[in-house]
Amino acid sequence: MAGQTASGPLAGIRIIDMSSVVLGPFATLILADLGAEVIKVEPPARGDTMRYAGASPTGDLGPIYTALNRNKQAITLDGKSPEGKTVLSELLRGADVFFHNVRMAGMARMGFDYEAVKAIRPDIVYVHCAGFGADGPYADRQAYDDLIQGASGFAALNAMRSGGDPEYAPALVADKTVGLFAAYATLAALFHRERTGKGQFVQVPMFESFTFFNMVENLYGETFLPGNGKLAYSRSINANRKPYKTKDGYIGLVPYSDAQWAQFFEMGGREDVFEDPRFSTYEARTEHITELYAIIGEVALLKTTDEWLDLLGEANIPAMKYNTMEDVLSDPHLTEVAFFGEGNHPEAGPYRQMKHPVHFSETPADIRLDPPRHGADTETVLASLGLG
Repeated sequence: MAGQTASGPLAGIRIIDMSSVVLGPFATLILADLGAEVIKVEPPARGDTMRYAGASPTGDLGPIYTALNRNKQAITLDGKSPEGKTVLSELLRGADVFFHNVRMAGMARMGFDYEAVKAIRPDIVYVHCAGFGADGPYADRQAYDDLIQGASGFAALNAMRSGGDPEYAPALVADKTVGLFAAYATLAALFHRERTGKGQFVQVPMFESFTFFNMVENLYGETFLPGNGKLAYSRSINANRKPYKTKDGYIGLVPYSDAQWAQFFEMGGREDVFEDPRFSTYEARTEHITELYAIIGEVALLKTTDEWLDLLGEANIPAMKYNTMEDVLSDPHLTEVAFFGEGNHPEAGPYRQMKHPVHFSETPADIRLDPPRHGADTETVLASLGLG
């Protein structure tokens, strides 16, 4: 695996990555899968804290770290020391992208803010993942997934749905979503450089990015001014929007067109429902979604999951079997497309890995390197720079 040449569309792009935890590494994982050479720079003592989140055979390849850091080389570097500054400067001289989530004040103290790095490499794409935009009163605050879920209104959606306390989603949804923002921002800046020859400074603020993500559908009744106070898409926050219980399990089903709704209720022996003016049009169904979801729950109980999947499949009505987390690992579609594969780390042994999900007909993404242990590539990278 280690000798494989990158086949993705970013082959030949070099990224110096000083990000850690989840947001930044998720972004650079995507770029690395797409062929970029990513050199992950970590402090000497313990490195990225995600190395130690969860048990691993080596102690420094935690499961989340392993999922986020394939296709990268890892070096250790003390950016505050004269030697570390020399190495980082040489790395940046040959880089296309400098990517980090260090506070800008700290990076300026080290001597690697945008203007300093631009002096080293004039066409550098400098990507800074920040907690908050530099012009606002929160600019100097720290940001973590939980804090951003709470501040963006995302955690409030759970309270609006249940009538109870606000809750965080049981996933690092803010980190990963903003990681996608950072990945597309990097690509856009590289595209600009390809057109003009000019690099630029790109800041990806976590709070603003995740609020944008959250409010696309949830600005809702406050979109047109003056607003009506009805924030959050009524369908999304409805307490009955969930997998429906069948005779023997659960199912996800989403009749969408008028014809599909009529067919679904006919299958369940409830033709009268669609004749009700509350449910006979898209606008009416949106307005009375609580009552509609409750009736779907009643109808879903009449058949087994497989019976529903057969009937709905024949009628071309959108439906999916509900999977537990364990079920996902053996889902027949994911199995057929070889989504879950097996890597064999030279020190950690066999591990499960996920195929890059996006298909490119001419420049496919690939997996070239196992997740690196702490400092594993320091000597190799230093040698390539002509440094001891």
